[in-house]
Amino acid sequence: MDIKTTDRLIVWLKRGLGIAAFTVWIYVIASLSSSNVPFMEQAPYCMVSTMLIFGLLTAAYKSLDHWQKNRK
Repeated sequence: MDIKTTDRLIVWLKRGLGIAAFTVWIYVIASLSSSNVPFMEQAPYCMVSTMLIFGLLTAAYKSLDHWQKNRK
């Protein structure tokens, strides 16, 4: 695979990962907020799910950046 194709692939993978992470995050927050539990009991789940989802997204971005810099 040539460098230009790899660069485009990495850019589109990053975009797809971002959209997927945001979609999963919205789904989790919407499902948590639709329950009948008070907000104070939902807050830890919202925080943990947000940190987990975007932490995994950050790790994926970093690995794609590493792949892009060291592909030669």
